[in-house]
Amino acid sequence: MTREVDTNGQPPLRSAVEGSLNLRARSRVQPFSSEDVWQPVEVDLDFPIGETALLLCDVWDEHWCKGATARVNDMVPRMNEVTASLRGSGVQVIHAPSGTMQRYADTPQRLRMTAAPAATPPAELDLTDPPLPIDDSDGGCDTGDCEMRQAWSSQHPGIDIAELDGISDDGAEVYNLFVQLGIRNLLLMGVHTNMCVLGRSFAIRQMSRWGVRVALIRDLTDAMYNPAMAPYVSHDEGTQLVIEHIEAHWCPTVLSGDLLDA
Repeated sequence: MTREVDTNGQPPLRSAVEGSLNLRARSRVQPFSSEDVWQPVEVDLDFPIGETALLLCDVWDEHWCKGATARVNDMVPRMNEVTASLRGSGVQVIHAPSGTMQRYADTPQRLRMTAAPAATPPAELDLTDPPLPIDDSDGGCDTGDCEMRQAWSSQHPGIDIAELDGISDDGAEVYNLFVQLGIRNLLLMGVHTNMCVLGRSFAIRQMSRWGVRVALIRDLTDAMYNPAMAPYVSHDEGTQLVIEHIEAHWCPTVLSGDLLDA
């Protein structure tokens, strides 16, 4: 469905593809400004395929938290399925396993990102950043027997990296490729929702401030949250609270099944 574009000796680029992804997205609205109550609303999004990228945030081979590692292992088969489907339709795929770039230094996927011409981002939008609904100040490990360390060395081996994909953990590089390819829309999956998915330089907050239209794939993400911390709910409930926070203050979310159907 795609062809390689000659870039004068640089790693080839994926060409633009006709068609759109028609998505059912969920956001949240505050009916009364005097009440801190947010209601879910569904909206239809139209993402032109040639203007859309999928980014996998920190889907590492291992995490210092055993619970986090286990949950990623459970999600990876579905993540790979969705990635393959979107790639096959013509969506640009970017892998962002932070802190592992040396492993990919000489790959065409890494060189594709570093070769993109430098682009000046627009003035950042002044977007509010309310506090998170969970307390993750202890690191968020839910198993209680883990030591914080860099346990990861690569992206999870269950995620395929294809010839025309990109690899970067730098927001400026990602934005450079977006400008080069005319990408305006970003679908994002990965971990962890309350930390890297919001805070990385290539992730929700920064890309939203640069005016990129972002949508989180809400069933292919996870939070770092310990139920022993406020608001003292289960791990899954804590993750859902962060997703609802994102829907209210940052961007809509979509389901992986809808992406496969789209």
